Amino acid sequence: MEASMAVFRGKEIRKTIHNNEWWFSIADVVEALTDSTDSRQYIKKMRRRDSELNSNWGTICTPLAMIAPDGKMRETNCANTEGIFRIIQSIPSSKAEPFKRWLAKVGYERVQEIEDPELATKRTRALYKAKGYSDDWIEKRMRGIAIREELTDEWKEREVRREKEYAILTAEIAKAAFGVTPGEHKKLKGLIRENLRDHMTDLELIFSMLGEAATTEITRVDDAKGFQESKRAAYKGGEVAGKARKDLERKTRKKVVSPENYLDIPQKRRKRLNEKE
Repeated sequence: MEASMAVFRGKEIRKTIHNNEWWFSIADVVEALTDSTDSRQYIKKMRRRDSELNSNWGTICTPLAMIAPDGKMRETNCANTEGIFRIIQSIPSSKAEPFKRWLAKVGYERVQEIEDPELATKRTRALYKAKGYSDDWIEKRMRGIAIREELTDEWKEREVRREKEYAILTAEIAKAAFGVTPGEHKKLKGLIRENLRDHMTDLELIFSMLGEAATTEITRVDDAKGFQESKRAAYKGGEVAGKARKDLERKTRKKVVSPENYLDIPQKRRKRLNEKE
């Protein structure tokens, strides 16, 4: 399942769904509460100070695949809400209490979303709107999320279930569609931890959707089974989008893959987009 990003007082905290609940990057939480520039060393010292925490570290901490600063999926030490609460006890910080309230709210929202999945969609739309994205862009992004979920559901049915395999298949589609890997695409846009799709232009989103929708259809038609056959289908699906992209580039004499990203959109342009709405 695609990892997500939460924000606490301007600090980004990676989170992902595991066993139907949110799990958070321990390193990101430590950085948010301590402003430490070396979370790994801080965690080592924290465990030495708190022998009880250290003895229970194996049950609190679980390595889960998340997007690393270099844009690649890597195993990251994570804890669920209960585990993070325990870790917070060992961090002397004035931010601890507001963080606990924030964490409890995030966990409660997940319970609500399980009971009513439509709430997750509404919250995602509201979050993008609050960040200044236009309604047209948000509509494409939400449609892309739905297409992505349909594809990952198809992969699950075909015995592709490991996060690392999802990342490889996704990169296969992207490379065929855009001519660059997701990591290269992020580097072009000057992104590090940020979600690439949250910084795509309208055309980039459209071709991403085409590549993944085509992959879903080809996977079904070819009746792909397992990782290797799914990988061949992924390349074919990305190739469909790649051919369409190249055709458009020939006719417009413009590259689809763009260095433009949301972080660099001038304030005036954001204001203009909002005024049009």
